[in-house]
Amino acid sequence: AMAGEGSTFRLRCSLLGHGQDVRGLTRGLFPEGGFVSVSRDRTARLWAPDGLNRGFTEMHCMSGHSNFVSCVCIIPPSDLYPRGLIATGGNDHNICIFTVDNPAPLYVLKGHKNTVCSLSSGKFGTLLSGSWDTTAKVWLNDRCMMTLQGHTAAIWAVKILPEQGLMLTGSADKTIKLWKAGRCERTFTGHEDCVRGLAILSEMEFLSCANDASVRRWQISGECLQVYYGHTNYIYSISVFPRCKDFVTTGEDRSLRIWRKGECAQTIRLPAQSVWCCCVLDNGDIVVGASDGIIRVFTESLERTASAEEIQAFENELAQASIDPKTGDLGDINADDLPGREHLKDPGTRDGQTRLIKDNGKVEAYQWSVSEGRWIKIGDVVGSSGATQQTSGKVLFEGKEYDYVFTIDVNENGPSYKLPYNITDDPWLTAYNFLQKNDLNPMFLDQVAKFIMDNTKGQTLLSTSNQFSDPFTGAGRYVPGSSSGSSTIPGADPFTGAGRYVPGSASNAVTPVSGVDPFTGMGAYQSAAAKAENIYFPKKDAVTFDQANPTQILGKLKELNGSAAEEHKLTEDDLIILEKLLSATCNTSAETPTAQQLQTLWRAVNWPEDIVFPALDILRLSVRHPTVNENFCSEKEHIQFIILLLKFLNPKGKQANQLLALRALCNCFVSHAGQKLMMEQRDEIMTQAIETKSGNNKNIHIALATLTLNYAVCLHKVNNVEGKAQCLSVISTVMEVVQDLEAIFRLLVALGTLISDDTNAVQLAKSLGVDSQIKKYASVSEPAKVKECCRFVLSLL
Repeated sequence: AMAGEGSTFRLRCSLLGHGQDVRGLTRGLFPEGGFVSVSRDRTARLWAPDGLNRGFTEMHCMSGHSNFVSCVCIIPPSDLYPRGLIATGGNDHNICIFTVDNPAPLYVLKGHKNTVCSLSSGKFGTLLSGSWDTTAKVWLNDRCMMTLQGHTAAIWAVKILPEQGLMLTGSADKTIKLWKAGRCERTFTGHEDCVRGLAILSEMEFLSCANDASVRRWQISGECLQVYYGHTNYIYSISVFPRCKDFVTTGEDRSLRIWRKGECAQTIRLPAQSVWCCCVLDNGDIVVGASDGIIRVFTESLERTASAEEIQAFENELAQASIDPKTGDLGDINADDLPGREHLKDPGTRDGQTRLIKDNGKVEAYQWSVSEGRWIKIGDVVGSSGATQQTSGKVLFEGKEYDYVFTIDVNENGPSYKLPYNITDDPWLTAYNFLQKNDLNPMFLDQVAKFIMDNTKGQTLLSTSNQFSDPFTGAGRYVPGSSSGSSTIPGADPFTGAGRYVPGSASNAVTPVSGVDPFTGMGAYQSAAAKAENIYFPKKDAVTFDQANPTQILGKLKELNGSAAEEHKLTEDDLIILEKLLSATCNTSAETPTAQQLQTLWRAVNWPEDIVFPALDILRLSVRHPTVNENFCSEKEHIQFIILLLKFLNPKGKQANQLLALRALCNCFVSHAGQKLMMEQRDEIMTQAIETKSGNNKNIHIALATLTLNYAVCLHKVNNVEGKAQCLSVISTVMEVVQDLEAIFRLLVALGTLISDDTNAVQLAKSLGVDSQIKKYASVSEPAKVKECCRFVLSLL
């Protein structure tokens, strides 16, 4: 039932329940037609449509955060939770996951270092969170899989796009970033202030809104297609109508605006300064949450419209609202020049147009309603009452929200400092931190604390539910999970933390039916595949590069040594030492490599990069020997060793060096010391190694695929979730550029090894869209191993 032409939204109902600002809303899956709201009062509430009248009933109130709740989203149904789950993010840095029928959290996701202010869910149980700590995180069930780093300020908005593996983040650094498989693919610039909201129009287009009071429509490819103007202040949220490109926005100018065909078709004013959030229900009704703690629903349907008395009550409430002229929502106001009440006899020219009149010395604001053909009073314009401070948490400082941001002058001619402060903060602690941060004399402590208290008089928060013994114990003192925050339900522990509930652990794993692999999903084994035996994965041992021609390598080394600068030249003795090392490590002699041989090799691998490659080749071959492996990879030496190899992975350097460094890293996996080092330095090595994909050299691609495969072998043995996520991301990224089928084969074996016996990894691979990336290899005729291996992997996905 979509918006008819020119039809108007009217009030359906007002819902009371939250004690403070409603900061987030999302349409619910269960009960049908319902929605979930979250608030600064630390609760989330589930609302169901009331069968008898036009309203909604609060089904239940969920608690689990020790501070304001700022965002909410629904995680789609799964076999385990057929009604879906509810995720909420808060100022306590946590994300709580609830089922729809329990007021205490199922589990809590910890990992962000600041307020979590945006959440979005994708297929296969993935959840994307954005935080003031400047990062976004990808979660699967109760584990963090990836951290997206790249923004330089708070991330206010996140969205998972319909195409698998694509994600969007919007930040206070004024940019939007597109991520693919955990890597930033593109940055969208254009907004002139903090980006606050994102909404998806299609696989190819999305909308953003910002503190610059504009909405922008973008193409995924990076182009800004349109800019919409209408709001006169920050725009906080944006939501799209089902099955069309029309949308709604809400903001700090007390309004909800409905946009059709790119124009602002209707403006609804609310009796609250900050209209924080909105969502559109399946039937096209709009739900909005605001700083007065009231949720209001608007509808175009006549049978769902509120009674005349309720609409009159809403208009009276609006008429009594006081509007602060300093916010600029109504333009520059000069009371002396305003016309009188007779000005309201002239009809308006467009919906939402505002007109100010002066009546008995009072300034009143009116808004034109096209559908009703009349001016509706939207409030009295009052003098500077400092009302901007009453709007909770509206002042921005360094991209984060505060109740106040004071300017402090410590002495007359020195610089002034900004002091951000929230009503819930301890004034003394804030003053102390402020002096520390700005390196100011601690003797100002009393003065600054007194200044804060004097300037926030009477600003206490509404009492919150009595569920927490003392919610305002100041910044560092209330520890979530300590006994003071006891949960309302006896025996339930809302802070289950990481170690206790592990989805996919034995307790709720699929029971294997004899002879059937429980992780292949339904009917995944085709009869043909059942006959073939999977000899490809999970692979148990590292793959190494063993082929060697010692005579050629030494010949090249001698030749280059002849042209080397004096300080690098090796003596005849040195060359004999390296020859011995090569024969010791290539199994042609039974001798053990000596310390002297390794010192000489170390000198040779530190040659200038244009002549170093034969020395690197000797390193590549000798690191397979346990003695050499132990020497270079053990505690004392390893940092220099890794720095050396990473230096050669620079994509701008010589390709021969990139190739041999990658092969040397692969060969490190042969013994325990090397494996341990490779795993410890995994993040650095993988991040650097993936850059070598750009060279389009097939041997480099094979070496890169082999490195990934060796990591997969290690990760299959230890269940390291972030490691697997990084490895999957690398496989997905490298698959895009690699042409060579041997490299593809090794990536497929790596993929199969990573996801064998691990439902989490299977889900993550699906959410990254890996299955669609590899489908084409199932029909490769030669070599047959590519096709066979690919089919085995697809049977797991």
